[in-house]
Amino acid sequence: MTSLTRLSAQELTAGYADGSLSPVEATNAALDAIEHLDSQVNAFVLVNPETALAQAHQSEARWRAGRALGPADGVPTSIKDIFLTRDWPTLRGTNLIDPTGPWLEDAPAVARLRSAGAVFLGKTTTPEFAWKGVTDSLRHGATGNPWDAGLTSGGSSGGSATAVGLGMGVWSVGTDGGGSVRIPAAFTGTVALKPTYGLVPMFPASPFGTLSHAGPMTRTVTDAAALLDVIVGFDERDWSALPTPDRSFLDDLAAGVKGLRIAFSPNLGFVDNDPEVECLVREAAGVLAALGAHVQEVDPGFTDPVDAFRVLWFAGAAKVTEAYGPDAPNCVDPGLRRAVEFGREMTASDFLDANAVRMDLGLRMGRFHRTYDLLLTPTMPITAFPTGMDAPPGWLSDDWTSWTPYTYPFNMTQQPALSIPCGLTSAGLPAGLQIVGPRHSDRSVLRAGRAYEQATSWNTLVPSLAAS
Repeated sequence: MTSLTRLSAQELTAGYADGSLSPVEATNAALDAIEHLDSQVNAFVLVNPETALAQAHQSEARWRAGRALGPADGVPTSIKDIFLTRDWPTLRGTNLIDPTGPWLEDAPAVARLRSAGAVFLGKTTTPEFAWKGVTDSLRHGATGNPWDAGLTSGGSSGGSATAVGLGMGVWSVGTDGGGSVRIPAAFTGTVALKPTYGLVPMFPASPFGTLSHAGPMTRTVTDAAALLDVIVGFDERDWSALPTPDRSFLDDLAAGVKGLRIAFSPNLGFVDNDPEVECLVREAAGVLAALGAHVQEVDPGFTDPVDAFRVLWFAGAAKVTEAYGPDAPNCVDPGLRRAVEFGREMTASDFLDANAVRMDLGLRMGRFHRTYDLLLTPTMPITAFPTGMDAPPGWLSDDWTSWTPYTYPFNMTQQPALSIPCGLTSAGLPAGLQIVGPRHSDRSVLRAGRAYEQATSWNTLVPSLAAS
């Protein structure tokens, strides 16, 4: 492994442009990191060095000829094994899917990355059908954390977060239906954005419906903005896709936070935090205040919507297994089986009542953002816990929603939410700061994240496994 594995996409492509670096060198470094580290953490379900190196050589030729395809050309990339990927199986962490295919189509984000010249290293782990907030499955086992392989990476995009954190590729694309890019970002000390719903098109449609988003997973906010540029845009296969943005998310990224009105809610009014996590997030709010933002400690004024979220989420879980026959629930993760059983008990009235809670939450947050441009919270109230568990030891519930109270509300409202690292606890484990904005304010969310990142050095820390 070399220091190439710690460079950002922007640093790599600058080197490609001036000839000091090569996509082939960067790809070999990423593959070397996978060879040395993935046996410890199980972040990948598929690695294809031949495809990656062929794409890297093609990229190298384009850069040398002055015909690079853009800021993703030659960037080593991984893809969560939820996204359809042409010629590669998409198994979604389950034994119910036949790997023989055929695999003829790319999901929209994958198609954008392919056409932009990204180098595809392989596909990353996910719990079965991305149903929970940790990454383990009967098919592929558990995924460890870059800071301690015996701890969970979080989920459901845990393989992507661990791969990015350990330099096994520069960036990845994940999904988020209740926190699935932000949970693992907080646990692994990486960066992840859940964009405004519809900004990144999805195909096929998620069984979890309009809770489910796709977004970039990176080590820097600038790379998150650059990757977002690549994967956004209208796609006719997604009935809810937003129009293609008319300018780059890198525009005005470094404009700072001076004058922004920012609410800081350390607990949303109903969450008990690990005291060290809360202290680190409070210090992060102070950094943004020192940069000129008007930061006020205030709660957004809603109660925990977990009951409504569970109806919406587990109704989706019940639909997940339907296509695989009546015996399918007996062949899946026991926790998913329980979720399917719960979802099957839901009535149409239950679903409509849950949607009414969701709409009211959206209304409340819309009114809240009349006063405040952004909202700061912890991303997670805790740090990573041991692998192979759906909840921390001795926790009040095995339900993953019981320990993710800061993430799922903003899937219900479809707001953009960014997780960035904001420090390490005394045990040496990362904590995450969540920055939430009103719908369609992705630029402001990224801008605040970039300002915080520039003023601190948390994103530059090398995880324990990579350092050793």
